[in-house]
Amino acid sequence: MPNHASRRSLLSAAAVAAVAATGASAAALPRTVRPGGRRAGPLPVPRETPRQVMARMSLEEKVGQLLVSRMYGHTATAPDPADADTFEAELGVRSAAELIARYHLGGIIYFGWADNIRSPLQVAELSNGLQRAARADGAGVPLLLTTDQEHGAVNRIGKPATLLPGAMALGAATGAGTEAAADGARRAALIAGTELAAMGVRQDYAPVADVNVNPANPVIGVRSFGADPRAVAALVAAQVRGYQGAGVAATVKHFPGHGDTDTDSHIGLPVMRHTRAEWEELDEPPFRAAVEAGVDAVMTAHIVFAALDPAGDPATLSHPIVTGILRERLGFTGVVVTDSLRMAGVRQKYGDDRVPVLALKAGCDQLLDPPDVGLAYRSVLAAVRAGELTEARIEESVLRILELKARRGLFEDPYVVPARLAESVGTPEHLAAADAVAAGTTTLLANTQGLLPLDPVRFPKLLVTGADPASPTGTSGPPTTVLAGELGALGFTATALPGGRAVAAAPDHDVVLVCTYNVPEGASTAYNLVRDLVAAGARVVTLALRNPYDPARLPPVAAALAAYSWTDGELRAAARVIAGAHRPTGRLPVPVPGRWPLGHGLTY
Repeated sequence: MPNHASRRSLLSAAAVAAVAATGASAAALPRTVRPGGRRAGPLPVPRETPRQVMARMSLEEKVGQLLVSRMYGHTATAPDPADADTFEAELGVRSAAELIARYHLGGIIYFGWADNIRSPLQVAELSNGLQRAARADGAGVPLLLTTDQEHGAVNRIGKPATLLPGAMALGAATGAGTEAAADGARRAALIAGTELAAMGVRQDYAPVADVNVNPANPVIGVRSFGADPRAVAALVAAQVRGYQGAGVAATVKHFPGHGDTDTDSHIGLPVMRHTRAEWEELDEPPFRAAVEAGVDAVMTAHIVFAALDPAGDPATLSHPIVTGILRERLGFTGVVVTDSLRMAGVRQKYGDDRVPVLALKAGCDQLLDPPDVGLAYRSVLAAVRAGELTEARIEESVLRILELKARRGLFEDPYVVPARLAESVGTPEHLAAADAVAAGTTTLLANTQGLLPLDPVRFPKLLVTGADPASPTGTSGPPTTVLAGELGALGFTATALPGGRAVAAAPDHDVVLVCTYNVPEGASTAYNLVRDLVAAGARVVTLALRNPYDPARLPPVAAALAAYSWTDGELRAAARVIAGAHRPTGRLPVPVPGRWPLGHGLTY
């Protein structure tokens, strides 16, 4: 153990006591309430510049600023016993307050699976508790609290927060024109950022800047705005302005581009085979657009990109990529954050003690979610003391992080007002805006028999069946049930049934709507279901809930649509298109090989 362990232990005990005391007397502290549910907490006196803050920090505190850790539990000081046990088993502490005090953390990332997210109100209260813990520790530097709130398929905080269309759905909204689509993307990010800021989350790991040109990509897909680098660049820049206009640091990802991989970097090490010229044409434009839009942060990818660095290291650990291209070629001066260091893609070549050091040597600033926070902390300290990293190099990153915190108002006001959350989160205005944006995303791919729009007088009885993937956080229920409910509200008698019962029930219904989810090539459950329904004489309409490639992998049907996600808003938008309550205007943001080109979309 380093010789400052006893100091850390004293700080840990003092911080936990201070947090508890601060929580008990919080009402007595003078605060200024601000729009958006934020408040001014106790301010540093006198106010300092980021450089002045750094000048009074110890080396240990500076290293801690580089770390963004996961935590377990729903509060800063009193997690449930099971969460405290997990905390202790993995990270050697029993609460987030102890973790902050021990390692002087710069940030915390929220995950639902770690029991950090129960409701927007609970998140706001957790954020305040964590900021009190940070104020009590050492230099008293506020935390950057973060999450992956991409919306669509990756959505951490659910209802009553507003659920918005995901990236590919926004990319499909070009039927009204590229400028209108960009404005919709900006408005979506502004709403998302406003709600995150009200909960104390001041950095979002969004938007995704990857250009998805590989239908087999297992990890990006609908998280991307599409396959056209110019369109993706416009939407990425729009979302950067939206998030940051709401006071939340946008973080574009995954540099230098993850859109043409066929391996998931959570479980393996993907290889990008683009040439340098292909990278410049396909992958670079969205990141360049983000930098030009003033993005606060860029997240690196755990991928090998031989054309950019032949050494075979993941981009996260590559000096030619992070420093040579991102910093020097693109001129990015903000914060570079690694993707999660628990992912397999960054851990295959080097041990967990070397990865944090190599990431810093490559040019990264924030070390996200190390598997062992203590090991990462000690490894960086040891590298400085051994001369492999200089303290000046550490300070370069710390200063960028502190400047980001200052730019986002955290030194001035890190706290929020939970009692005023309803003024900013899930408001009627936000919900109506989300529906308005979603209305332009549903894409009508085929209508060969002119079946759509459905008339409830001519076709009153509908059967909804097919895939029921796990719902994104905060949705109302299984997609087939939600869709049947929305169609029922539009005048139909709609029944949801599992696929195994659908063929037998089909003759009693006028039209069968089959929901699909990432249909594979060749034989599949979805293929067999559609085949059997068509053979039974049913009028079949398919709705792709995620990737729009599904219809090309199914037998021909009367009509096919793509929704790009299965949140309530996108299912409601699809139901309205099916019923003719809204005219379809969505356009494919990716080509469907062998069937439809980029930009395809029918209407009526």
